[in-house]
Amino acid sequence: MRDYLLTEDQRDCLQEITNVAMGQAGDRLARLLNVFVVLSIPHVSVLNPTDIAMALQSLNRENEDDVVHGVCQGFIGGGIAGEAMLIFHGTDFNDLAKLLKYDRIPDEQAQNELLMDTANVLNGACLRGMAEQLDTNFSFGPPMLLGHHCNITDLLQSNNMKWKQALVVEINYAIENRQINCDLLLVIAEHSISGLVEKLNYLLD
Repeated sequence: MRDYLLTEDQRDCLQEITNVAMGQAGDRLARLLNVFVVLSIPHVSVLNPTDIAMALQSLNRENEDDVVHGVCQGFIGGGIAGEAMLIFHGTDFNDLAKLLKYDRIPDEQAQNELLMDTANVLNGACLRGMAEQLDTNFSFGPPMLLGHHCNITDLLQSNNMKWKQALVVEINYAIENRQINCDLLLVIAEHSISGLVEKLNYLLD
């Protein structure tokens, strides 16, 4: 899969584009919830599904059996197709419910709604920010629940990933003074990497 590896310039360009987009998404979430959102530096790598599980286990988690919750949402446009996977870990649903002004105790149905609502805000804002910089438009599929109260390996297996390798951008969001943490993975499957590289080369020229 050597042909799919990015040059250092292409990787830096994608990292900067993602950095701007996630900043916009974090700002939108911060304004919506009136909180301070802590962002990581985006990490760009070419991974297979097993690598993704290992990478996520190493991000902000001490125990690989930590319970996680996940939502995925497909996107396509400008020769680029992929999915945004939002993985929640170490998240207190009571905190999330208060911030999103849910007026009931978050039972499982309400928890699913909270996950979907947060995913809509973060995925949409981040992907729109990326599309704008790449001078394209993304169409979005509906967000779908990947898994609830499971470990990361089971969560990724449930997604039934059909690709062998993908370009993955990992971003971590946390809300200050709240027990709310999530990793946003932008997964661009192997057949779409050339479309993205074309856009990056255009920007670099």
